[in-house]
Amino acid sequence: MRITNSSNTEEPDMTVKVAVIYYSATGSVHALAQAVAEGAASAGAIVRLRRVAELAPDSAINQNPQWRRHADATASIAQASPEDLAWADAYAFGTPTRFGAPAAQLKQFIDQAGGLWQEGKLANKPVTAFTSAFNRHGGNEATILSLGNVFYHWGSLIVPPGFTDPVVYAAGGNPYGTSHVTSPTGDGPDAAALEAARYQGLRLARITLQLLRGDVVADAAVGNENSHGDLAEAASRTA
Repeated sequence: MRITNSSNTEEPDMTVKVAVIYYSATGSVHALAQAVAEGAASAGAIVRLRRVAELAPDSAINQNPQWRRHADATASIAQASPEDLAWADAYAFGTPTRFGAPAAQLKQFIDQAGGLWQEGKLANKPVTAFTSAFNRHGGNEATILSLGNVFYHWGSLIVPPGFTDPVVYAAGGNPYGTSHVTSPTGDGPDAAALEAARYQGLRLARITLQLLRGDVVADAAVGNENSHGDLAEAASRTA
């Protein structure tokens, strides 16, 4: 498995290429993005982990020590470019929620994809999304659904985690995409959220592989060993 964080594009001859593109101010979405990338890589995909450009001025970043630390710690991660969209067979987008919508930084990157959209180079590619908010009802689902509007315009194939694995229930039961509620102390995603993010990346890569091969998706879990009986049992525990 391979994840590329830098601009080095050397890669072996493999089938599925996944671009994990995200914005993170203080680190929560970054941690989820890394987990999504790990999940996709565990399925044999080549993964580009890319952060979008920061739009906030240093004067604003410096007012929040956690924001400043995260910006400095992730400076070596390559910035996303439209070329990453052209390269990939599938996408995973991550963003903190801003009033129930994606952060301006991610939206600004998406707005650069107009040329690829016009050429039809974004169509028919699987895509998934994940997010984080400070409050449990602070817009997690709305943010992912808002990104869905972009994917509809692109003609992408939205791949949500759904309720296809017990890890989704364990992480709070968000079928739209992995979401994290930031604690007052600023702690990052817990083990359950990270496991759900890995599953989301794994599911994206597996479905993409089957689409590229022309295979039929046999079940919702896409080859996951958990049976539907296990899923039903997990659902009953949350009812």
